[in-house]
Amino acid sequence: MRSEAVIPWVTVETLTPGVMSVASIGNEPRGFAGWQRALQRLLSKTPALYDNLTTPMLTQAVQTARDQAEDVDLAVPTGAGPHKLLIRPVFGPTGDVHAIRLWLGPASAQVPDLSPAVGAIWDLKSQTIEQPSGMTQLSGISAEQYVPRMSIAELFHRVSTFDRHAEVLDLLYNPKPGDKLQFETSVAHGPARPGRWRITIRARDDDQGHGAWWLIEDISSDNESSAWPTLERIGLREAHRRAGTHLAVVQLEHTSIAHWLTDPAPWIRWDYLFRPVDVFHSDDRPRLVELSDRLQSGDSVGVTVRALNYGGGYTPTSLLLYPYPGYSSGRLAIAQLVRVGYDVPVLEPNRTSMEPRQRSAPIGYDDQLRHWLAGRMPQSPAW
Repeated sequence: MRSEAVIPWVTVETLTPGVMSVASIGNEPRGFAGWQRALQRLLSKTPALYDNLTTPMLTQAVQTARDQAEDVDLAVPTGAGPHKLLIRPVFGPTGDVHAIRLWLGPASAQVPDLSPAVGAIWDLKSQTIEQPSGMTQLSGISAEQYVPRMSIAELFHRVSTFDRHAEVLDLLYNPKPGDKLQFETSVAHGPARPGRWRITIRARDDDQGHGAWWLIEDISSDNESSAWPTLERIGLREAHRRAGTHLAVVQLEHTSIAHWLTDPAPWIRWDYLFRPVDVFHSDDRPRLVELSDRLQSGDSVGVTVRALNYGGGYTPTSLLLYPYPGYSSGRLAIAQLVRVGYDVPVLEPNRTSMEPRQRSAPIGYDDQLRHWLAGRMPQSPAW
């Protein structure tokens, strides 16, 4: 006897006001497909539902679940027997609904387990991704690694076999109404179990922020084979490691590190910061902004800045900057970073070394940083 096909969940993203589209059906991406047409197809597969449920009624149920941020469990009697409608919101860090997940079928049918999913928010002003504590339910991230906000460079550092960095940076640093992006990537970082995520992004520029709203779905499977970088990528990274070369993509206009092309420079604290711009000394940031115009001609530019180190002070670091051709606004640069001097202690602006020093306030998530360094140091020759 042939078993009945499993009816999948339909995930509808609600990342921008007044716009909804299908992000996925089951484990398959749908890339912003029309959600009302998807609902019509869902109803057409179970004609008995038309006895007491129409497309407008189903549409109203979806919109109500989104607006009221509540679960829906609705019994639907039909001539073919009882059916049910299930709707589950997916929440972001501020409690807003980033997506709704819908299941519709016979009451006797098996309802598939819902895989973890969360919403996140990219805030351009702070250059951080705000994420809820529910992130720890996703594969690829542990409770010890969770922080409320992280930089885009930290996210990129967690993923593997991914090559759409330029597209992501283009949307995040120049968000325009209507811009959207969906992609999948493998995630492996520290002791957390490796996983695979589907990320759906829409740009936002309204009273709820300037940046982008995200939907992150965990699409990991137990029988999924591990994803490995290409031979070319492994070879290039190993060559840079042996040569002691450190390359990064730097966002000059916003004075932050957007992505490491090689292993991160071990003397620079770029991760677990409240504000990614703190990687460079505040007095040096205006100089980086000024250099962006000089790179437009295609020439390379050199500059020495003070980079934050893991001791809380600064290390003089030489940056040799090249234009990054893949970014439309020209504000990204490829930087070769070289340590050129001894560490210097932190001095607050307008304070001389003779004045009594006050205990400095934390500039990042120090507890999580210590946990990460404790696991990284025995494994890395840089330490």
